[in-house]
Amino acid sequence: MQNSLNLEGVEQQALKDYTEKAYLDYSMYVILDRALPQIGDGLKPVQRRIIYAMSELGLSAGQKPKKSARTVGDVIGKFHPHGDSACYEAMVLMAQDFSYRYPIIDGQGNWGSTDDPKSFAAMRYTESRLEPYARSLLQELAHGTVDWVPNFDGTIPEPVVLPARLPNLLLNGTTGIAVGLSTDVPPHNLNEVASALVHLVDNPKATVAALMKHIKGPDYPTGGELVSPRDDIRQIYQTGSGTLRLRASYKIEDGDIVITALPYQVSGGKVLEQIATQMRNKKLPQVDDLRDESDHEEATRLVISPRSNRVDKDELMSHLFSTTSLERTVRVNMNIIDLEGRPRAFDLVSLLSEWLKFRQETVKRRLNHRLQIVVDRLHILDGLLIAYLSIDAVIKIIREEDEPKPVLMKRFKLTDIQAEAILNLRLRNLARLEEMKIKGEQEELNEERDGLEKTLKSAARLKTLIKKEILEDAEAYGDARRTAIVERDAAQALDETQLVSSEPVTVILSRRGFARAAKGHDVDALSLSYKAGDGYLAQAMGRSNQLAMFIDSTGRVYSVMAGTLPSARGQGDPLSGRFKPPDGAEFCGAMIGDAGQKYLLASDAGYGFIATLQDLVTRNKAGKAILRVPAGGRAVVPAPVPADAECLIAAVTSIGRLLLFEMDELPELAKGKGNKLINIPGKKYSSGEEKMLAAAVVPEDGNLQVYCGERMMTIKWNDTDHYYGERALRGSMLPRGWRNVDRLVGVMPD
Repeated sequence: MQNSLNLEGVEQQALKDYTEKAYLDYSMYVILDRALPQIGDGLKPVQRRIIYAMSELGLSAGQKPKKSARTVGDVIGKFHPHGDSACYEAMVLMAQDFSYRYPIIDGQGNWGSTDDPKSFAAMRYTESRLEPYARSLLQELAHGTVDWVPNFDGTIPEPVVLPARLPNLLLNGTTGIAVGLSTDVPPHNLNEVASALVHLVDNPKATVAALMKHIKGPDYPTGGELVSPRDDIRQIYQTGSGTLRLRASYKIEDGDIVITALPYQVSGGKVLEQIATQMRNKKLPQVDDLRDESDHEEATRLVISPRSNRVDKDELMSHLFSTTSLERTVRVNMNIIDLEGRPRAFDLVSLLSEWLKFRQETVKRRLNHRLQIVVDRLHILDGLLIAYLSIDAVIKIIREEDEPKPVLMKRFKLTDIQAEAILNLRLRNLARLEEMKIKGEQEELNEERDGLEKTLKSAARLKTLIKKEILEDAEAYGDARRTAIVERDAAQALDETQLVSSEPVTVILSRRGFARAAKGHDVDALSLSYKAGDGYLAQAMGRSNQLAMFIDSTGRVYSVMAGTLPSARGQGDPLSGRFKPPDGAEFCGAMIGDAGQKYLLASDAGYGFIATLQDLVTRNKAGKAILRVPAGGRAVVPAPVPADAECLIAAVTSIGRLLLFEMDELPELAKGKGNKLINIPGKKYSSGEEKMLAAAVVPEDGNLQVYCGERMMTIKWNDTDHYYGERALRGSMLPRGWRNVDRLVGVMPD
């Protein structure tokens, strides 16, 4: 038997509507009560509660500090029922002079460092109290300036906002991530902000350009340089969002580069690690040594020692700015909760104007609160004066009447408050001089009341008072700008060839495609160790900061920095691990040299051309198609072309036919099939048919070396007539025993 569910009297709601409302409620809670600051005091709820709890504990500046655990306990027990670690982290942030431009908490003990801001000691070990700057937030709290609400359990009140005398939000900045909103307000210099506020009070319609005559730009606690163009800074202040470029500051000292300030939230240890990594990878040959000489006197002192005085230090630093955290970008996104409790985006003018509204209302409430106190006191003094003028009658009534208060009120026309004040008088205050004191106090309070009323009724007086107090606080807490604003060109990383030391190397390629680089040019590549079943194929001589290029059997060329190849002490690394050649392709040769170096490229079909290395460069791992090789054919080992020399091209076939012809008969191409070097009958490339095995370039008065296995025959320049002819002829047969050629090498004259 089924039980039917009775839903009578139960509110029903679609799941979609319920979840949508629940999520919106949650997101608004996160925005308003956790992540975004209020424009008045620039604080998030947890920060406000920490500062208020510390003031209630008597931890003002100049007082003896207490354990941070005591403060955290009060905060989470009375106002903020959340995790103690999160509360303590918020407290630490307000104490770090490298995180806050104007720290609010004075911490004693380990409160973290720029290298590791979260390396602070546990709350049971540290002590804290408020900084003098905190007075600008708390000074007017007891003067009726803000609203109060019950805490989370309704037992004690807490302020909705602190009555800040300065725009703390703009001075210390803030970051926060809410649901669908984030905020990133950069810190600024107090003197500049105060000057801009005074200008805005006098000129409510001031533009961003006018305010930027006072506020030059953000001022970060760690100093450094703000290198964004002024137009970019103006755009950020006009829109409330954008990005800024921060850069480290450095100086030259005894030939060394000394970094004296780092960008905001950049660790010196991280920067040293980044530079050291480049040095280990041999990508920073200009640097000889790296030291961290930071101490208590100089919080940041990173020393970079160049390898020699010839190193361009500005060029080196430009490279480091580009490749390390010595330069970084920071985001600006000024989403803030306005005076009506709504989150919105602010530009500079609207932010300062909105804060001035808050300040004006705060000052009015303070003046009204003081005025009420003055008026109440004058009212009591009027009653006391009446009592002193009729002191005998007052004493008689008090002595004879059971209920003297109503009799006093009726006899002397006093209010309840005045009668109560008379009854609370001490006997010692009945002295004759007391009457004079009352009249003197009345005069002072009447004068103060008149001044308060005039200020409250006059907009000009109120503005003057606000400006005066802003300038007084700027005088008390302001300091010089730390972040220099300098327009600089964008950092430029050095070319890869400049980052590798220039040393003579010989690039060696094995038959199975293993490559390595041996130091020097006097390397006997044949005597090196090779893997089983492998052996020497080709070599090319150049320098370690030049690109080594390899050609595969399909005519594709690949390039890599020679200095990155493994040492010749080993057996090399397979090029197939660095590049992605076509399936079945084999590496056939190596090339190296400067951009203008020329090489002879040819296929075993007997076709080829002269190529310049700058036309072969590619960063593509799949290579670059250069030499067009017929189906079934393959490229032969490239041959270097000597510069500024008359040369002959030598080509030899698989049956031992050798032809030498003038190099001028061969074209220079960027890519293609090329022209015929030597005539080979037939068009098929089966293993039994004739092919061109090798080609070489022989300089004038040089020699041609013909290798057959381990044997070598030298053909001198003067003995080449027998093999000399025009391009594309058949050539002449080599002597018997020398027709099974492995390779040809053109040798420069002695």
